[in-house]
Amino acid sequence: MSRYTGPSWKVSRRLGISLSGTGKELEKRPYAPGQHGPNQRKKLSEYGLQLQEKQKLRHMYGMSERQFKNVFVKAGKMRGVLGENFMILLETRLDNLVYRLGLARTRRGARQLVNHGHVLVDGKRVDIPSYSVKPGQTISLRERSQNLAVVTEAIEVNNFVPEYLSFDADKKEGTFVRLPERSELSAEINESLIVEFYSR
Repeated sequence: MSRYTGPSWKVSRRLGISLSGTGKELEKRPYAPGQHGPNQRKKLSEYGLQLQEKQKLRHMYGMSERQFKNVFVKAGKMRGVLGENFMILLETRLDNLVYRLGLARTRRGARQLVNHGHVLVDGKRVDIPSYSVKPGQTISLRERSQNLAVVTEAIEVNNFVPEYLSFDADKKEGTFVRLPERSELSAEINESLIVEFYSR
């Protein structure tokens, strides 16, 4: 199953979560899309709740089902709490950290920057969005990509960089200082439901 490339606003409304991070999708019509969207009162089953939570997180990071499941399996081989390890592994993806640093306004935009070869990790070009960044590594832009309009605009509107990252807006360079803690990640996701979904 390939990565979803359709309208993200419809998915946001279906899942009841802002996938762009701006909240604009749910401002005007905070209900599911379609003719019966506003009147749906269907109570979800336990499986339905687990599936919805899994889809929320998968669409949030813009991943295919296979990629998502592979990360879950990798998290299962690590020490510690499975759900937390899973969330932390997703957060260490290069496209996500480019977004978190404020070099792109959305994760989709960040993925495009990485795919097009604009991003460097420790001075070397990396064009794989799923590349797992290690603590201590530096993320920057190629010299000729420094003045891209989309990057400049994203930095201007960004007013928050997580504590596990450090960012120099003048150099347009950031460092992945440490692994994030669960409390610093999305509070609207209940990862235990996702663990239950894959443990069936």
